[in-house]
Amino acid sequence: MSSEGTRPGGLGILELAGKVAVITGGSSGIGAATAQLLAAQGASVVVGYATGADRAAQVVDSLEPAGAAHAHNALRIPLDDAAAIEAAAAAVRETFGRCDILVNSAGSTKRVAHGDLETMTGALLAEMLAVNTVGPYMVSRAFVPLLRESGDAVIVNISSLSGTTASGSNIGYCAAKAALDNLTMSLGRVLGPEIRVLGVAPAAVDTAFVPDRGHDAIAAQAATTPLKVVVHPDDIAAAVLAAITHLRVATGTTFLVDGGKHL
Repeated sequence: MSSEGTRPGGLGILELAGKVAVITGGSSGIGAATAQLLAAQGASVVVGYATGADRAAQVVDSLEPAGAAHAHNALRIPLDDAAAIEAAAAAVRETFGRCDILVNSAGSTKRVAHGDLETMTGALLAEMLAVNTVGPYMVSRAFVPLLRESGDAVIVNISSLSGTTASGSNIGYCAAKAALDNLTMSLGRVLGPEIRVLGVAPAAVDTAFVPDRGHDAIAAQAATTPLKVVVHPDDIAAAVLAAITHLRVATGTTFLVDGGKHL
């Protein structure tokens, strides 16, 4: 081992041709946009879904070809089923023989006023943590052996500004995203040098992710930020791509992509 570490310096920009990317929550929103972009950059993409099999198939059909050696596919990866997650990792190994990129994009939330503690029951808080923190951990855990074999792999967790500000759709979601950011730090520390672990944290994105939050509400929020721009799924996908391809010597940190809303 050299005194400069186990990986060479001057890593440069990571090319995605020949790489395999697994994206949970890939059937819609940020996950689907990320699938489109990574495929366009030459990666073979596994579009993970929980219940949206038809949507996932449509996303797969829309992806650019990855070449003769690889294809894209859809795969059920429910965040609340450990056995199914392990089976998904085994299926990726059998089909592709490798996994270089894991994007934990799947998650969910509900609109509950922060002061409404009667509605925010312990069960609902546990649900928020299970989907938005435990689920990404279980998926990461299942795919770590494949990612380690790559030798130069990356996990990207889709977090939220809510994890930093504790202001969001409900207090359970905020707590879960804060925990996810902490998990990104912990995994970044223990999975190197073979695996980098990064987070991308948007504020409101122009999707249907938050129930009953329409475009007008998102635009109004965007108007209060320094950049005054409505953030679209493609913007977050571009940030994910940058984390994968350009931030080669970063790990264990989460980047805000929020139009400056945190300022």
